[in-house]
Amino acid sequence: MERTDKNFVKRAVFNRPDDANKGSCGSLLSICGCYGMAGAAIMAGRSALKCGIGLLKMALPKSIYPIASQNILESIYYPLSETVDGKISVENTDFLLSQAEKSSAVLIGCGLSVCSDTKQLVASFIQNCTKPMVLDADALNCICDNPEILKSAKTSIIITPHPGEMSRLTGLTVQEVNKNREEVAVEFAKKYGVVCVLKGAGTVIADKEGKVLINTTGNSGMATGGSGDALAGIVSAFSAQGASALDAAAAGVYLHGLAGDIAKDKFGKISMLPTDLIDCIHLAFQHCGL
Repeated sequence: MERTDKNFVKRAVFNRPDDANKGSCGSLLSICGCYGMAGAAIMAGRSALKCGIGLLKMALPKSIYPIASQNILESIYYPLSETVDGKISVENTDFLLSQAEKSSAVLIGCGLSVCSDTKQLVASFIQNCTKPMVLDADALNCICDNPEILKSAKTSIIITPHPGEMSRLTGLTVQEVNKNREEVAVEFAKKYGVVCVLKGAGTVIADKEGKVLINTTGNSGMATGGSGDALAGIVSAFSAQGASALDAAAAGVYLHGLAGDIAKDKFGKISMLPTDLIDCIHLAFQHCGL
């Protein structure tokens, strides 16, 4: 068991030569959001951009495209056909899989919602996508009835559950998850061949080889909706730039917590917002000597 530190961030950061261009700095396909949850997609996207990816491609329901495009100018957008209640339709699956193959990594789940269409979409990505993936939030809720599907993955997968999502994935109670955080994370990682980021105070990162890392950054001011979306974007950005699944997860968790600590010092635990954390990511990089 080890502790995370800034060296994980230094390992995960893409080394940009002087002749770098957006095509050489990684591209991320973000499949997030639904009607009523545009903010989750926006915060994940902004966090990813702050971590240096060359190109962000946001795939989201067409009903929330105007909101997202006004908040993130730097992204390419794929406004998607949607269900009657504003969720990504399963009809988009083939198109999204083709776009994934043109990307360096995929993030799926932030604000996605859970319905028949999104369940089928997530299952298709797990079974068919060959690019590194980060599964967060509702992507995990979409498979909680059948986590065995993770064993059919053709690529590396990072999952980022909070204790409630981990409870649904494992069948344990939240209390049981929190009582045995390290064991629960490493057992799940080994069983399903993923890197598991079990969020909470002292976030646990475990891989399928049984390696366990405990994060040392972060504070209770981050206990608010949206902080997890920011983390998913950060981890995905490192993955898109070529970091291994374990390094991307450990670096992302450490940097996310460090940005949260900087935001706490600036705004206080009570008043800080996830967007404040995102605005402090550049300061966290500087703290790491980057």
